[in-house]
Amino acid sequence: MNIIVSSLNAKYIHMNLAIRYLKAYAEPEFQVQMAEYTIKDPAMNIVTDLFRKKPDIIGFSCYIWNITETIKVAKILKKIKPETIIVFGGPEVSYDTKEWLEKIPEIDFIIVGEGEETFKQFLREAHGNQEWENVSGLAFRKDGAVIVNPQRNKIDLRMMPSPFRFEEDVPHLSKRIVYIETSRGCPFNCQFCLSSIEVGVRYFDREKIKEDIRYLMKNGAKTIKFVDRTFNISRKYAMDMFQFLIDEHVPGVVFQFEITGDIMRPEVIQFLNDNAPKGLFRFEIGVQSTNDFTNELVKRKQNFAKLSRTVTMIKQGGKIDQHLDLIAGLPEEDYNSFRKTFNDVFALRPEELQLGFLKMLRGTGLRIGAKHFGYVYMDEPPYEILSNNVLSFEDILKIKQVEDVLEKFWNDHRMDATVEYLVEEVFETPFDFFQEFGAYWDERGWARIGHQLEDLFRRLFSFIQERKREHLPIVEGFLKYDYLRNQKQKPRKPWWDEKLKKQEQSAIYQFVLSNPEMLGKTFLNLSLSEKDLYKHTVLEILPFNPELYLQKKILVKEPAILLVYYNYSDHQPHMFSFPYTALKKVREA
Repeated sequence: MNIIVSSLNAKYIHMNLAIRYLKAYAEPEFQVQMAEYTIKDPAMNIVTDLFRKKPDIIGFSCYIWNITETIKVAKILKKIKPETIIVFGGPEVSYDTKEWLEKIPEIDFIIVGEGEETFKQFLREAHGNQEWENVSGLAFRKDGAVIVNPQRNKIDLRMMPSPFRFEEDVPHLSKRIVYIETSRGCPFNCQFCLSSIEVGVRYFDREKIKEDIRYLMKNGAKTIKFVDRTFNISRKYAMDMFQFLIDEHVPGVVFQFEITGDIMRPEVIQFLNDNAPKGLFRFEIGVQSTNDFTNELVKRKQNFAKLSRTVTMIKQGGKIDQHLDLIAGLPEEDYNSFRKTFNDVFALRPEELQLGFLKMLRGTGLRIGAKHFGYVYMDEPPYEILSNNVLSFEDILKIKQVEDVLEKFWNDHRMDATVEYLVEEVFETPFDFFQEFGAYWDERGWARIGHQLEDLFRRLFSFIQERKREHLPIVEGFLKYDYLRNQKQKPRKPWWDEKLKKQEQSAIYQFVLSNPEMLGKTFLNLSLSEKDLYKHTVLEILPFNPELYLQKKILVKEPAILLVYYNYSDHQPHMFSFPYTALKKVREA
């Protein structure tokens, strides 16, 4: 039989780990071919490619993000090649299994839960007597009825073969995110998460994992993401892995982990701050809510004070970027409570703040008890909530406005200085800035169109001009500063109308050449000539000194000259500023 395992990934850069484990576990007894696509690929293109592979059995890995497109592909395949055996597996179909088989006749079998051993046993029966009752964890039809066999005992993960030693993967490792797991299961019981269903945590063989990582780095992998639900649940295990990665990492490789912030010990963070190369690690920390009652309702144990300590210590170390997650729509968290949650977490200034909306995943306790909290949610994937007893659909739409501008104006870090000033000095809270700007953005239809970088600056400028005009001169100064700071080369024409005349520019350049010490030691060390200044710098007069504000949070409303030097060998420009009065005094003298 010609056997294929397939997945429709969210993006090309993702590598599906599940189908690689299925292939590795089935071989050498069965030869299995992998076929990966994306949810953006036309269904007919996927079907055409699969048809040409002449499959007898196709196993699809199913998740909320790909189930709809996967079903489309399966339906077409059955029309053109009805003898093909189609098997579904994965978290999306491991619950409500009977419903899936009754609703989608094109699915022949479903593998429930952990799939490696079940899939292998299924292949044995497919090649043998086809006595499907013998396959633990298999769901199928018999005499018009749906049969769901009991699941088997969990696999001994220490005996699992490596899913990374396939030659066909090697050419793609440098261009894709490689997912790796060192454990399965989660010690926590959060009722919105599928990981809460599996009791306990099981570990893979640590030395095998290290060999896999060595292999991946040797063959060009650049981004390796650990999918363990709580990587740091065992301090000893996490420390051993951190030390290994620090000792043996290849420059340019990034490792990403999901960690639980409030259980991370200060000595572990200090070790990372002292020893980890900058940029080697990236942490994803699920905060979800800072409302204690909400966390209690979803059985989520969290000490936000300890979590804040962890995030702050890591940030002070300056070695590790942090991605913090929030979920809007959890039980008894209304709009005002979520506003507080957002402000609590934004105060930590994570490099990325991900605002998501509760999804009522099949099999979770929250979905089972949805009526208790008045949940209304989408019937189809991703099962996102539409309202509940304390959060209206209108509230959700308002929070979505926050999400839109948060992504563009904070997570992309195009204008950090401007946003920092706005949330600290202009608006009552960070949430209020993102909410008011998000509503303004949405009202103008900007959420439905694309944007160039300059557009983002112009649109924030127009918002302040219309809604907070008294702050416009200072905000405009910060916008100019951020724009110039984020250019890799001297911009030909900025988004604003230049106000400096050539005669005044010339006077400033002559002043700088005569008084280079005014700009500090770094500027002196550049030893710029007059030609360099004219060719590689930009001048702008701001209504305040940006460096003074950014370093000491002191806003002196007196004109300052900003000089930005673009050296094409550097990734970032050099920024210098000095009081305009210094130039004025020299000119008067």
